[in-house]
Amino acid sequence: MSAPSDHPLRFPLAAELHARPFAELEAPERISHIALLTGTGSREVERARLADLCARLGGTPPGEEATHHIMDFGTFRLKWERHTEFTTYTFLRHGPFDAPFAEPASALAPPDWLASLPGERVVAIHLALLPETSDRAEEDLAKHLSLSSLCRATVLGGAAEISTDHRIAPDGFVRMLVFDRTLLPRQAGRLVQRLVEIQTYRDMALLALPKAREAAPTIARIDASLAELTGTMTSVGQIDDEQRMLERLITLSAEIEENIAATSYRFAAARAYEGLVVDRVVEIAEVPLGDHPTPSAYVDRRFTPAMRTCESTASRQSSLSERATRAANLLRTRVDITLEAQNRDLLASMDRRARLQLRLQQTVEGLSVAAITYYVVGVAGYLLYAMKSIGAEINVPAVQGFAVPVIAILVWSGARRARKRIAREKDG
Repeated sequence: MSAPSDHPLRFPLAAELHARPFAELEAPERISHIALLTGTGSREVERARLADLCARLGGTPPGEEATHHIMDFGTFRLKWERHTEFTTYTFLRHGPFDAPFAEPASALAPPDWLASLPGERVVAIHLALLPETSDRAEEDLAKHLSLSSLCRATVLGGAAEISTDHRIAPDGFVRMLVFDRTLLPRQAGRLVQRLVEIQTYRDMALLALPKAREAAPTIARIDASLAELTGTMTSVGQIDDEQRMLERLITLSAEIEENIAATSYRFAAARAYEGLVVDRVVEIAEVPLGDHPTPSAYVDRRFTPAMRTCESTASRQSSLSERATRAANLLRTRVDITLEAQNRDLLASMDRRARLQLRLQQTVEGLSVAAITYYVVGVAGYLLYAMKSIGAEINVPAVQGFAVPVIAILVWSGARRARKRIAREKDG
């Protein structure tokens, strides 16, 4: 049976739905999660490091086009995920333990290999998945977590209980305890992934906050300068002053656009990460346990205002850009109107000068006719006197007198025809 041809992206899009599968976990389990800010230029280096680890410990490295891969090294598993601007390494170690954070899963990886990973660490979490029978009294939690910032909650409808203090321990990792009440293996894997994703996306979103704080003084200065320029526009009267103001506006607009270009990606990424954090928090369905805040509620006390600060900064930058554009357009309009008025006055002055020149030309033309007539009559007189000298009976003064009006009419007529011909050539 024949079928229509497939779109080139049909199979890649279908595969994307199954990408980044959850690992199956069963208590007791120790998990170490590291997120490194790598940008977009370290893909080949990451693959080389993973291939080196597989060569050392015996495993299958990821394919050339893979963006995620799970490697089983026997004593531990490693889940690698490549994102747009960061990469995560999640170490999974199954088996009983006495102290949840004494020998973390990441300790099984070669230390020199860990040190060679490209990028800067932005997230590091040690998570212990404990069975239901584990003691969860506060005095026991105090051995691993700070009670002053202790957060506790039940999740997934009471299927598990989580505890954390959101503090970075001396080893550089945030610690989290998850007590398994009724979790299934895939459900436990999904919960652990959601918990580390919440922390990762939250910290990635917060990378925009320093950018917002850094941009705030510049935005305030530009805002004040723009308000001052806009306020003085009503009193500007000279074209030179308007042009200087326009140059200042152009300079401010360029500075605004430079700031937007430097922060727009970070702010857009923060909005995307914030949305992912909200989705993950809703998915795990936290319920407060005792008088302790939930992990998300404790962080949101500062996370939400930080995101609002970033949104406000981005909004102020866009507003400044629009205001500067409107002010520049208004000032350009005023400059154009002033220039048009000056051009109109200049054209009127040129028209007056042209009319004066025409009248002067007509006056000069009359004098020219008289001068040419006088010159022609004089030449004719020389001719007549010459003819008289050879015996011709000619009254020279009389002939010259009668010739004056005839010659004057002929010269005037010739000058008029010449002027009309020039006018036709000019109009044509």
